[in-house]
Amino acid sequence: MSNLRIFAVNWKKISSLHYFNNMCSSKIRASLKTLKLHVLLGRNYSSLPGLIGNDVKSLHSIINPPVAKIRNIGIMAHIDAGKTTTTERILYYSGYTRSLGDVDDGDTVTDFMAQERERGITVQAAAVTFDWKGHRVNLIDTPGHVDFTLEVERCLRVLDGAVAVFDASAGVEAQTLTVWRQADKHKVPRICFLNKMDKIGASFNYAVESIREKLKAKPLLLQLPIGEGKAFKGVVDVVGKEKLLWNPNSDDGKDFERKPLLEMSDPKLLKETTEARNALIEQVADLDDEFADLVLGEFSENFDLLPAEKLQTAIHRVTLAQTAVPVLCGSALKNKGVQPLLDAITMYLPSPEERNYEFLQWYKGDLCALAFKVLHDKQRGPLVFMRIYSGMIKPQMAIYNINGNCTERISRLLLPFADQHIEIPLLTAGNIALTVGLKHTATGDTVVSSKSSVLAASRRAKREGEKKQKENNETERLLLAGVEIPEPVFFCTIEPPSMAKQPGANNLGASIN
Repeated sequence: MSNLRIFAVNWKKISSLHYFNNMCSSKIRASLKTLKLHVLLGRNYSSLPGLIGNDVKSLHSIINPPVAKIRNIGIMAHIDAGKTTTTERILYYSGYTRSLGDVDDGDTVTDFMAQERERGITVQAAAVTFDWKGHRVNLIDTPGHVDFTLEVERCLRVLDGAVAVFDASAGVEAQTLTVWRQADKHKVPRICFLNKMDKIGASFNYAVESIREKLKAKPLLLQLPIGEGKAFKGVVDVVGKEKLLWNPNSDDGKDFERKPLLEMSDPKLLKETTEARNALIEQVADLDDEFADLVLGEFSENFDLLPAEKLQTAIHRVTLAQTAVPVLCGSALKNKGVQPLLDAITMYLPSPEERNYEFLQWYKGDLCALAFKVLHDKQRGPLVFMRIYSGMIKPQMAIYNINGNCTERISRLLLPFADQHIEIPLLTAGNIALTVGLKHTATGDTVVSSKSSVLAASRRAKREGEKKQKENNETERLLLAGVEIPEPVFFCTIEPPSMAKQPGANNLGASIN
């Protein structure tokens, strides 16, 4: 791989060529023998991360972008708040899909199971990877039913940030409280998206007040709606004092304009926005000392002179500290407000390197990963989802399972794209991987490079513990916190009508478990 510097990719060829080798010159083909970037083009996908148009990028930047540019996020909400619809719009505007899917039509990317498409609900969490303005986003769409709350639990365990979606006409609902508590438990920074602003009965103020009262959170109003219900036509960017209006004749929401608010054309809206911006500055200053010093020192006379970039940086710090939550609004179904939401995800939610994980200091760059989900594929066997915290994973690599006290070998390494997967040669820290070949690894297991790596980390932890006069068990400190399994919603017994039907009953029982 050292000989590879840059190569041009023409995406039009990818639909007929399954391997990068066919696109590379003979000089670098030898170094790409191990790379089998195989795409199952069963859907109308537009492009893969890093492969937009004719961009010239290095192979490393496509598979492993800089850690600072990675965002591992989840979409969480009460049932029917619009999580999957929001995810579908995000994938479309990022260039991942060529057409907009619809939950009612059963053609969304993340709801790919037959049961999900038949019922119009999300049953299992699905992971997709895409790029947005130079950032790599690993997004997981989670279910909203309490029956499938385990899916939310194990995903929040490995995510760095989350987007909480609300129905603007209902505000905080029952399952919203549940997923919010789960995010609190795992200390996941989040932003709020007030969806369905076009719905009859939608109320921005009511939804914000419900966040304040029921979730005991401090909402930071980064946007104001322009109209509500049927009159909803756009949003105001409070930070930049601009209005974003979507073209009513646009079918897909890509056609919108961003205009600065002026005294001559929008006096009332400008006054409301200025008041909201001043309140936002005061609120952030109360929560962030560095920003407070800046405001009181240079901009105490006139908040209008405060640069938007300074305010955005302070909001990012406040979000990361989880002392407040940014609030945005829009209508995913009507294709309004999703692009600013994507900007907020990359701007305010943290990268993997901004999260503090104490255990990483013991491993000194060696592999440390958490298996957070296991799927069973008829052809490939167990597929294990892993969040890589340090080090890297490669195919044919032997790994050591601390929980199971066993060594296994990864046969293949994949990037997840809902029900489609791409085979890749390696993946580094901060990413989410899908591994093939691990038969004994279970949900919640900690995976490292070798047993000697664990022993070395244990010695480091012991020395540090002696310095700080701690008596914690070193082995326990080296294990990543697993996934807590909630109590079952109900119990049932399955009995086959005859011995001939028993294998089918066993398979059904396994799928229910």
